[in-house]
Amino acid sequence: MNDARASGLLLHPTSLPGGHGIGDLGPAARTFVDQLAAAGQSLWQILPLAPTSAGNSPYSALSTFAGNPLLISFDDLVADGLADGTIVATLPAHNGDHVDFGEVTSKKLTALNEVCGSFLRRPADDELWADFELFRAKHEADWLDEYALYMALKQRHKDRPWWDWNVPYATREPIAIAEARHTLGGEIRRIKVQQFLFFRQWEKLRAHAHAKCVRIVGDIPIFVAGDSADVWSRRDLFELDAAGRPTVVAGVPPDYFSATGQLWGNPLYRWDAHRAEGFAWWHKRLAKTLELVDLVRVDHFRGFESYWEVPAGEPTAVNGRWVKAPGHELFQSIRDRFGELPIIAEDLGIITEEVEHLRDRFALPGMRVLPFEWGEDFHPERSESGRHPENRVFYTGTHDNDTIMGWFACLGGGDSEIGRRVLAYLGSDGTAPHWDFIRYAMATNARLVVVPVQDVLGLGSESRMNTPGLAEGNWGWRLLPGQFGEVETTRLRALTAAAGRIPDGAGAAPA
Repeated sequence: MNDARASGLLLHPTSLPGGHGIGDLGPAARTFVDQLAAAGQSLWQILPLAPTSAGNSPYSALSTFAGNPLLISFDDLVADGLADGTIVATLPAHNGDHVDFGEVTSKKLTALNEVCGSFLRRPADDELWADFELFRAKHEADWLDEYALYMALKQRHKDRPWWDWNVPYATREPIAIAEARHTLGGEIRRIKVQQFLFFRQWEKLRAHAHAKCVRIVGDIPIFVAGDSADVWSRRDLFELDAAGRPTVVAGVPPDYFSATGQLWGNPLYRWDAHRAEGFAWWHKRLAKTLELVDLVRVDHFRGFESYWEVPAGEPTAVNGRWVKAPGHELFQSIRDRFGELPIIAEDLGIITEEVEHLRDRFALPGMRVLPFEWGEDFHPERSESGRHPENRVFYTGTHDNDTIMGWFACLGGGDSEIGRRVLAYLGSDGTAPHWDFIRYAMATNARLVVVPVQDVLGLGSESRMNTPGLAEGNWGWRLLPGQFGEVETTRLRALTAAAGRIPDGAGAAPA
């Protein structure tokens, strides 16, 4: 990993303004990259880009390899001649501060189905058709064919999870699979075009970021959703019963976020099966992610040393146990395949010496989060700039945290005894303490610093992205048009420059 001090912002593309009811990969995304560069930021951290299932969590995806079609920009489709301008009128018109996922999903996927159908009628000698054929040839054997078939069968079965499909399809009987490929061929092809359009737009956006000297930090969840193309197509790699249901599921024990732990419900891995194939599935997964991003945050890193196993059917995560995982073997195989690992280890939660040894053996930067470092009773001495290694990424918050101002309010704000001590420690006059928190983060010795956009704007708890343990109401927060503008980029650049975090070649200062 580059040794230069740098910083960036955390914002998932769904949270961008513009688009049609949801942020996307189009003009607003390129504008945000320009703003990052103007603010002296060289990192853009995002959440997983995969298609989401019920609940809309990027960490519960229908495929670990596919892209989320809701992120496809219709403005760019129209500009590229791939959609008629009139189709925009069928899309959601609202641009509020939260996504209405029900409306967006219904209207955007209906419009995309029309666009993809038109694409499939293009002449065979069309240049874009040739690009599509190359895309298919590159990805079909890896994941595309299975994902498209899974999605087409899921639609046939009224969106039910794959273990509730008709048995021949759920168990992948060869005759049933051959029949599905034939009878669902049109829908399968449209789903493949969706993916082609997504990755075409993402490559354009990433190229724009690189031209502005902005690196993209992606995210890999340690576990995958049970109802996904990944599990359906490779049941042998997961702890499932004969019907395809998990026998044990993932979670974490009681912690800061929840007194009963977090019951994620993901199926756990059959690590002996992964070991037997040389961790090939993991290599494919990381390789695909690195086609899209420059650095990868690995979520729940501690699960590669030991994971919390909960018997299926338990109502909470309390009655679980720690089970050893082959993290050293896995990461050694990844290093042998990829060389230096462009990975950030999300080492939050219950961290043991064994987890730290796994992280440090492979020189992976860990994470530090300001509210966790200071504690609810304010102990900043735990996180003075010289008290932890430079090989860390310092955050004012993550997608799972309250905003920094929401956290400060929970402490009691500036009118409380703790709040006054916080402000005094920061040297803050209390008029805009979020900037003082950011200044503190920038001044730490951590090589990289990441700040959620909500913290740059000084927003409260109503703007947090996710509340762990809360089943509904997450993942929908959005920027309003013009909310993040020149005032913010100018001030952020000044703090970044003062902390020595604007690398050579980074974007120029605003005029």
